[in-house]
Amino acid sequence: MDSVYANRTELLLGADVLARLGEVRVALFGVGGVGSWCAEGLVRSGVKHLTLVDADRISPSNVNRQLMATPRTVGQVKVEALRERLLEIAPDAQIVPLQKVFSAATAEEFDLAGYDYILDAIDSLKDKGELILRATRTPAVFFSSMGAALKIDPTQVRVAEFWNVRGCPLGAALRKKFKQNHTWPGHKFRCVYDEQVLPNRGSVAVSETDLFNKAQINGSLAHITAIFGMTLCGLVVEDVYQKNLAR
Repeated sequence: MDSVYANRTELLLGADVLARLGEVRVALFGVGGVGSWCAEGLVRSGVKHLTLVDADRISPSNVNRQLMATPRTVGQVKVEALRERLLEIAPDAQIVPLQKVFSAATAEEFDLAGYDYILDAIDSLKDKGELILRATRTPAVFFSSMGAALKIDPTQVRVAEFWNVRGCPLGAALRKKFKQNHTWPGHKFRCVYDEQVLPNRGSVAVSETDLFNKAQINGSLAHITAIFGMTLCGLVVEDVYQKNLAR
């Protein structure tokens, strides 16, 4: 990002932190309602090396909450459409789009140890658990988003260490899965979550693609998914800032 556009960032964080943000290598898994906004926040904050991982294409049901989803982009590969958006903000950024699923079967295709930060915004419980286990065994700093669906109150979004997350069905399901399998994350990590859970109150037709990718379709809103994503971004910026202070 040109220094003219980043002057407000530098004014707050300082030149050293801005320079470091431009150096760190970040991998973001999942670029839907949470991940797309996280990616935007990262690039606007000065991150220049960002790998985007998501296998999906944009569907009409994404338009209500995903950054790059518009009627014009429906059908496009999500990571490609998001890359195009991010390069409009920072033409000098190195945005690597990977149209892939991260899973136990594909995990070896990813060099997780090659990143400074690994961010999880995956929807699938199984794949999310796999990323948590593998990412926390690398030197990378790892942050995760819990479930952002079925939420409406922005004041309830918060951050906690994974084992202290309460009221989040996704977090509870992950902890249960780890305990049953006797598999444990390599270290503690912080999560974005919300204790509030509302029921679905409507019934709408969903595409075969949506049904294939998710066991259950839940309602979600742009302001909540965006707050989750920007909070995930904020954890990275804060970590870079605090480490610079500690030098």
